[in-house]
Amino acid sequence: MSAPAPSPLAVVEAEPLPRQEEVLTDAALAFVAELHRRFTPRRDELLARRAERRAEIARTSTLDFLPETAAIRADDSWRVAPAPAALNDRRVEITGPTDRKMTINALNSGAKVWLADFEDASAPTWENVILGQVNLIDAYNRNIDFTDPRSGKSYALKAADELATVVMRPRGWHLEERHLTFEGRPVPGALVDFGLYFFHNAKRLIELGKGPYFYLPKTESHLEARLWNDIFVYAQDYVGIPQGTVRATVLIETITAAYEMEEILYELRDHAAGLNAGRWDYLFSIVKNFRDGGAKFVLPDRNAVTMTAPFMRAYTELLVRTCHKRGAHAIGGMAAFIPSRKDAEVNKVAFEKVKADKDREAGDGFDGSWVAHPDLVPIAMASFDAVLGDKPNQKDRLREDVSVAPGDLIAIDSLDARPTYDGLRNAVQVGTRYIEAWLRGLGAVAIFNLMEDAATAEISRSQIWQWINAGVVFENGEKATPELARKVAAEELAAIRAEIGEEAFAAGKWQQAHDLLLHVSLDADYADFLTLPAYDQLIG
Repeated sequence: MSAPAPSPLAVVEAEPLPRQEEVLTDAALAFVAELHRRFTPRRDELLARRAERRAEIARTSTLDFLPETAAIRADDSWRVAPAPAALNDRRVEITGPTDRKMTINALNSGAKVWLADFEDASAPTWENVILGQVNLIDAYNRNIDFTDPRSGKSYALKAADELATVVMRPRGWHLEERHLTFEGRPVPGALVDFGLYFFHNAKRLIELGKGPYFYLPKTESHLEARLWNDIFVYAQDYVGIPQGTVRATVLIETITAAYEMEEILYELRDHAAGLNAGRWDYLFSIVKNFRDGGAKFVLPDRNAVTMTAPFMRAYTELLVRTCHKRGAHAIGGMAAFIPSRKDAEVNKVAFEKVKADKDREAGDGFDGSWVAHPDLVPIAMASFDAVLGDKPNQKDRLREDVSVAPGDLIAIDSLDARPTYDGLRNAVQVGTRYIEAWLRGLGAVAIFNLMEDAATAEISRSQIWQWINAGVVFENGEKATPELARKVAAEELAAIRAEIGEEAFAAGKWQQAHDLLLHVSLDADYADFLTLPAYDQLIG
């Protein structure tokens, strides 16, 4: 076979990285270029459709199950493809970015699955995008180790049968990869992440008894799922592996997708592995879509919106019923707690909350759930072991008792809680601290003993925006205004400067983060995603 022609993709404005050439081979870039040529025009159309649908929600302040797909929902005969052995037991999944240390720790964690994240837990610097690919290639070749330069501690992989199965999450459809261009236009980040990973690893994963498995983020409709399915079909033919080898789990983390769960599974039915119930992005999506809907759509403090809120119960129970009706896995939400090495009492209280959350999910019929730290793996495992026993999942539990009406999913005013002044301050604190770290290239950040990612910043800035635009009056009598937000943000910036000292403050990106948070929280023109203006400021 002759060598492939040089790729029409150009690598621009990127500092060369060690071993970059192993990822950006002519053959791999030619594959990404083909994905871009064939599928980016449809991606563009679907992004335009998102805007049209959002405008319709602004007009009507409601959503409903789609009448044009009623036949798919009514047809009880179809199922998704059976789960491959490596994805049949997913009772605990750990999430995290693909840096070298995390790659080893996640694979060794004892979890059944590792969500290897190029999306919300990874700031998309060129280094993170490319070296994340290097780390996964090395892991599959067992050519990976790491020594912490500060502690001197060394990390290496356990035996193959003790490692988690990798499910990789590419970026969402809205993000571009500015360092790879075609005829002067950036390639969608989703196609870069998927394409490089699939091209280099699909056959190797099959040899290891696993396969190219993916989490699909930020999906807003079954038409977007159809696009992914067509990409999978094309990619499998391109590298010469059997159709149906790819498996995809879709995050139901937008309110519009919650009304199309069955249709999303149907579109991906030969490649579907399940659905996941996200939390922060889901709430962010509710705010974004219903921001003109008046007081009944105003969310309280983010920590007051638990998964037991009536509209969140409707969403999670409908997800379990939908998945099991169609033979798919239902995967629960995140336990984001990061254990303290100094405060045993903090850990005790948090571990009890994590256990209660995972007990509830296992009892509701979920087949597995997410954690953010290896110390939480045994807690979540015990909750699911208690319900599953030796069974790999509980897909046989059909939850036919669940009945969810369209209005139940958006009954925000069923929650007996209101925004508070402390909630505003917390949104400013967490948003500022997260954005500052993101601008330095860190996508997963421990803040106040919680592992936060980009969804955290989205809900923080969205709540500030919503409370101001709804004219919320807090319990202390103060009204949410741009002036109040600026005052709180200035106080928090001064507190951070005092906490970390002048030298560390100057070395960070604190003022930039403060300014960006206020921009996306106060601008009358609500930005669809914080990461779009933030990416323009990301160095590297």
